[in-house]
Amino acid sequence: MPHSSIPQNAVLRARRLLQSSPLFFDTETTGVHCRAEIIEIGIVDVNGETALESFVRPLQRISVGATAVHGITNHMVMHAPTWAEIWPQMKQLFAGRRVGIYNADFDLRMMWQSHALHNLPWQAVGGSAFCVMKLYAQFYGEARGQREYRWQSLKNAGQQCGIPLPNSHRAADDARLACALVHHIAKLGRSRIRHSRQFNS
Repeated sequence: MPHSSIPQNAVLRARRLLQSSPLFFDTETTGVHCRAEIIEIGIVDVNGETALESFVRPLQRISVGATAVHGITNHMVMHAPTWAEIWPQMKQLFAGRRVGIYNADFDLRMMWQSHALHNLPWQAVGGSAFCVMKLYAQFYGEARGQREYRWQSLKNAGQQCGIPLPNSHRAADDARLACALVHHIAKLGRSRIRHSRQFNS
């Protein structure tokens, strides 16, 4: 088991983050490769209320494998705004705000790729973004090395915390679950979650 001060550090950070009234953001995409792009965005506020939810019409077709994960088809996004059209509204929401993202590296890469495909100058949430996955890994405390913690999937994290929200692989739902995880971490104080083989298998 990790040192008892480590999850407490995660708890204190979660509390500080919530005090800043962050937004929580998630995407669904055409795939995961280097030219994949965003086809759905979901942004919720610190209370889990939807601030913005929209399909995004991509420049390429959605892969069969991606549709098998999130259920979004090419027909569903046919009349949606493009990334270039939805980005100004997102940019306005993100301005001056902390933004929590589960696996932030992935979503920020997808934002960068979507910007590039639409010839937009790169403007992300930058230093205001924080990774809920890394925060939760520190809190859960399953060692991956001497100074690292094993990342948990969003689905497993929700189950481990007993949060009755789905990991539906739809953007607003998953942003809402990430928000709930940060609230859960902040609320627990010095208490600990028990590891379960059921969730780590």
